[in-house]
Amino acid sequence: MSSSARIETPDRMSALEWRVGISLASIFGLRMLGLFLVLPVFTVFASGLPGGDNFQLVSLAFGAFMMVQACLYLPFGFASDRFGRKPVIVLGLLIFAAGAVMAAWAPTIYWMIAARALQGMGAVSAAVTALASDLTREQHRTKIMAIIGSTIGLAFSFSLVASPMLYAWIGMRGMFILIAVLAILAIPLLLRVVPDPQHGPEVRERVPVPVSEVLKDSQLLRLNFGIFALHVLQTAMFLVVPRQLIEQHGLALGQHWHVYLPVVLGSFVLAIPAIIQSERKGRTKLMFVGAIGLLLVSQLGLWIGATSLPGIVSMLLLFFAAFNILEASLPALVSRIAPAKAKGTALGIFNTTQALGVAAGSAAGGWIAVHLGTHWINGMTVLLALAWGLVALSMKVPARLTLKTVTLGPEADMDLMRERIAKLPGVREVALEREHGIATLKINPERWDESRLQRLIGGEA
Repeated sequence: MSSSARIETPDRMSALEWRVGISLASIFGLRMLGLFLVLPVFTVFASGLPGGDNFQLVSLAFGAFMMVQACLYLPFGFASDRFGRKPVIVLGLLIFAAGAVMAAWAPTIYWMIAARALQGMGAVSAAVTALASDLTREQHRTKIMAIIGSTIGLAFSFSLVASPMLYAWIGMRGMFILIAVLAILAIPLLLRVVPDPQHGPEVRERVPVPVSEVLKDSQLLRLNFGIFALHVLQTAMFLVVPRQLIEQHGLALGQHWHVYLPVVLGSFVLAIPAIIQSERKGRTKLMFVGAIGLLLVSQLGLWIGATSLPGIVSMLLLFFAAFNILEASLPALVSRIAPAKAKGTALGIFNTTQALGVAAGSAAGGWIAVHLGTHWINGMTVLLALAWGLVALSMKVPARLTLKTVTLGPEADMDLMRERIAKLPGVREVALEREHGIATLKINPERWDESRLQRLIGGEA
């Protein structure tokens, strides 16, 4: 074994990785924009379609998008493994665009349900996430996932401001055509800007981890429940808020941006410093639980008394601040907690539960509105936020890990060295690049002893 081994910390994100992160986040954001742009105005528009007087059909039309996606995330992910990431993503974007065109034409609520289901068949999120994993090194993957997660929050926030203005300008049918055009424009972005996987970092050896093991991980289960609850809250709340602004405060749909714009800007003023400070001071769990607390307060306020316009604006501000924090934090935490050999599987399950949350929020909100009244939709969201908060209290945030690259040399017994290094205190994972004689270690710096690794490499341990 080589005594000339050197130890170095990995470099910063490369220009290629920044390009991968930003371009794939943009594609992911365009997909989510297809959902979010229609969120503030869809129920009002769909209610005017023939058959739209049935609120349950309206909620089904909205939720059909995510219901279908939830069923197809894993098949699309498997197809991307077999046929390649880019062909599957292109196919999904084309299907999504076709569904948007159909929605622009849909003459009745029943055709709208079918159109939204067709849109949902373009379930490329898992394939996009897998492509991001292919093209980035392990030590930077969490950052890429955080960029993608933040893009979802930005897409949501932007849509709440832009949607009412677009609705007043081009109408709902024009918005669906715009969504189709954006999906088509994402295709050349994917093909020309995003590198092919074979040009990315070399793939480190992986041993498949059964899906059942990922599903049983208690910490990942908490995060999956969290993204499910967050999107139930988001969807259910926006079955109510647009109607409140119209019916109780006389705001035409095209004027709703007067409410959303200051709220969205204010939410970023609150959320960004919270994220930065929690990262610097290692208070991830405090920020996470605190954001859920803001969700609970916002839903409780909307349920029991925030009926005035200033009251609604205040509660929306709290909700958006919490949403932006959690939407950025959840995928990053999944990436940190999931085993290196099962990150794709863990993120695929995470995406599926996110879609199920949107569908469940729409379906449950519609049922409650019909059988109990819209007021009780916020009662449901209060109970769900409270349950999530209790679940999050028992969450264990893993220690922030550091990666080290260890050059062992071409003559080293890589399997033996991996076995020995893995037993050192503080080592969570060891990945090998056999052809270069390199091992990448993921370590907990609080338990790490550099001298023990040096002795091991020198043949003293």
